Order: sequence, then structure tokens, then C-alpha cells
Amino acid sequence: MSLSDADPLRLEIAAAAARLIADGGLDYASAKRKAARQLLGTDSGARGRMPDNDQVDEALREHLSLFDDGHSARVRRRRVAALEMMRVLAPFSPFLCGAVWKGIVADHAPIHIQTFHDNPKEVAYALLDRRIGFEVTTAPHYRLDEEVEAYALLWRGEPCLISLYDPVDLRGALRPRAGRAERGDTAAVEALLDDEAGDD
Repeated sequence: MSLSDADPLRLEIAAAAARLIADGGLDYASAKRKAARQLLGTDSGARGRMPDNDQVDEALREHLSLFDDGHSARVRRRRVAALEMMRVLAPFSPFLCGAVWKGIVADHAPIHIQTFHDNPKEVAYALLDRRIGFEVTTAPHYRLDEEVEAYALLWRGEPCLISLYDPVDLRGALRPRAGRAERGDTAAVEALLDDEAGDD
């Protein structure tokens, strides 16, 4: 469902959430709850009226196109950096996902790379071998209601998050949602950059 198909309240919540993501760096769930509270005084009153993440994506894309002059350059810069990091992580089946993959990159949005390997410590060793420092953190599982281990770092001057998955998780990760891929491998990111270069 696009924003044009949504009821007015859902549209307002999506637009307010998009502003909170772009300006405050909130995650989607927190931004939607805060947007509902701002508009209604409570988020419980919006039950059943909350926009889905695709609708927030659409509102965020519109917000960034209108109010962020550096957005296009930021998308390309972070995709280039993502591709370089994915080549470093090549033995670990890296996939780019999230804002940089979708091309709606607020200033706070990190490059998010998911790896699928049976020994997460090998990912850490690969980074340390290249003297790439990182902090251990967690990230929400892309499908389950749980957290996975992740490494947060600065790469080529850009924020980067590397989340660690077991290879068995890769099967579900490659299923498209609403006809669109949720993540892309190195070849897919190269294709995105080639398409951008062709549009220049």
C-alpha cells in the first residue's frame, strides 16, 4: 500500500515518523510510536492505523528529496564505501540492506551489512587483521523477535554496522518482499552504482 492509498491519519503518522528518522536518527518503530504520540497524545490510539515500514520509506524518500540537498551524494558515497567493505567481508557472504540499499539515507543511517557465516569470530578477525576497529553491539534480527551480534564502526568516514547471522538464515533473507529485494550481494551493489553512473 502506498501513502496515496492510506487514510489521512496513517499518512500523517508516516510523514511525522519520516521527519523523526531524518532529523533525529530514530529507528522506525520508535519514530512511529513517537509520531503517534505527537499527533494523538498517545500511541495506543493509533492501534491499527500505524503506517507500515514501506509507507514510512515512501514518506522518508519524499522528505529527503525536498529538504536534504546532500542526499543523492550521501547515497552514492555510502554505497561506494559499502561495496569496499563487502569486498573485505567477501568470505562471509555479505549482503547490503537497510537505508543504503534502498537509497533513502538520512544523515544518521549507517551502512548496514549482514554477514552469514558459521563462525562470527572470523568476521572479527578479518576486521582486526586489517586494523579496522569496531565496537560490539546488537541489531534486531531481520525476521525474528530477537537480537543478533553486530559490529559498529566508522569506515571511510561513514557509519557502518555489520550484523552477524548463521548461514541457515540466508534462505529466508533472499525472499523478496512486496516484489522487491530486501538486500543485495556485491554484484547487486555494483549494479546499483553502475545504474547511478549511467544516470549522471
